[in-house]
Amino acid sequence: MRTLKYLFLQLLIFASIASNLAFSERLDSEPAAYDDQPSRLRGMIERFTQDVGAFNRLYTAQTSVNRVERFRLLYGEYVSGLEKLNFDSLNHDEQVDYVLFANHLRRETRELDREKAQFEEMAALLPFAKTISDLEDQRRRLESIDAGKTAALLDALARQIVDTQKSVESGNVMKPKRTVANRAARTLNGLRQTLRGWYNFHNLYDPTFTWWNKKPYEAVDDALNKYTAYVTTKLVGIAADDKTTIIGDPIGKEALIEELQFEMIPYTPEELVQIANKEFDWCIAELKKASREMGFGDDYMKAIEAVKQKYVEPGKQPALIRDLAREAIDYVKKNDLVTVPKVAEETWRMEMMTPERQLVAPFFLGGETILVSYPTDGMTHEQKMMSMRGNNPHFARAVTHHELIPGHHLQQYMTRRYKPYRELFRTPFWGEGWALYWEFLLWDRGFDKTPEDKIGALFWRSHRAARIIFSLNFHLGNWTPEQCVDLLVNKVGHERDNALAEVRRSFSGEYGPLYQIAYMMGGLQFYALHREMVDSKKMTNRDFHDTILKEGPIPVEMVRAILTKQRLRPDHRPQWKYYTF
Repeated sequence: MRTLKYLFLQLLIFASIASNLAFSERLDSEPAAYDDQPSRLRGMIERFTQDVGAFNRLYTAQTSVNRVERFRLLYGEYVSGLEKLNFDSLNHDEQVDYVLFANHLRRETRELDREKAQFEEMAALLPFAKTISDLEDQRRRLESIDAGKTAALLDALARQIVDTQKSVESGNVMKPKRTVANRAARTLNGLRQTLRGWYNFHNLYDPTFTWWNKKPYEAVDDALNKYTAYVTTKLVGIAADDKTTIIGDPIGKEALIEELQFEMIPYTPEELVQIANKEFDWCIAELKKASREMGFGDDYMKAIEAVKQKYVEPGKQPALIRDLAREAIDYVKKNDLVTVPKVAEETWRMEMMTPERQLVAPFFLGGETILVSYPTDGMTHEQKMMSMRGNNPHFARAVTHHELIPGHHLQQYMTRRYKPYRELFRTPFWGEGWALYWEFLLWDRGFDKTPEDKIGALFWRSHRAARIIFSLNFHLGNWTPEQCVDLLVNKVGHERDNALAEVRRSFSGEYGPLYQIAYMMGGLQFYALHREMVDSKKMTNRDFHDTILKEGPIPVEMVRAILTKQRLRPDHRPQWKYYTF
């Protein structure tokens, strides 16, 4: 009996030792100890984030005047709260939070003004919008309604929509610009959805409401549907089911400058185009070097074409992406470039992208899950070939680590665990800039060894520069979407369908006007900061990269302020010139 007890105790001891060793091994793979002292502004920022979410869920009508007024009041309250703080009494980390929060509040207040101006441009097309948004606001406030009066209101609303369409058709309402008409069509779709939600809340649950309002509501819905179709086909000039035409909505130079100030980029749009052209020229020079290695002389487009032909056969793409992901992870770990936590390495996943989503994302999307774009059996032969050629192994090599580790997946893993309240200040100049910066760094370190791999890396690098050139020129009113597509096809080497998808993605309204410039500009910021902090031996690669990931997804200028302990002012404005012309 004693022997059995002894053996059992020994087993428990061995199990405990093994468990502790496993836990220690995991700790060794986590970032080094980090001074994450609580910021006195964290509570205020977290409350603000929750308040914004609550009011966004309350005011669901996109044209609601009440929504605008409530958010303007909310922003004013938090501005007042910030101004009551003694900035000089805050520690450096808290001063960073102060500057970030003040910058955010200024921008959100300005956005209310921009949205108001945009609505005023299309107000003549939507004189009935307030009636619909008021109904939804009343429902959200749980106000009682008089079913008979509401029926009369809907009846009048249906006639007003019909009359508006007639006025537009007859020319009594000035024909808007195509971009304004397109914005109005999107708003009409939103109003129709809003009214449908309002009606379904009452319908069937209140027999009196349904008795009075069923027919009037159907008349309004029918009028909205017909008017939306008219605006889309006649004013915008596209078929209702058209999923390929690109319209966009240029914001103009003044709005671009305001957005650049918010993102803490101290350059004009014209200067950024100049930077992009310089970077593009560098890419072309390097493409020609790789092209000569492949035997195509300076005709780099022929070299790109040859690389595109090296696609894998159907069914083999997932294995390719898996192997490329593991290659990048092994490389950064072996060279001690950044900490790769075991859980982060263990939990990334892969899914195949739907054919519909490939219309706007013909390559990859990533994070914890990498979405792989590759042809399906329902595509035409031409579409299949474009997808396979555009997602060949050498093109895919550079973007796999961009999406996973050390790119977006590692970013998301860390920002959910360190200073998560700074998620409010998330910027693509940090998010996309970091992922692209690794393409720069790995290029410098010789990660791309063969001329084919160099062509793949340079294809994407030139693509990022082209994004700056075409997106800023579009928003400045200098280029059409068609010119943007031509640049990607003729100078970068895109398949035309893939170029169309890229430009459509840029101007669809799902991304901010500076999103496409953020890749290379953010990457250049991190690249300059690496020279300042790592090349100078002030920090190791691993400490530099780990610290960035722990400070949250904030403007890179503020990352630099943290690393250099830069003295800050409450009215901080961008000043870091990170690029030498």
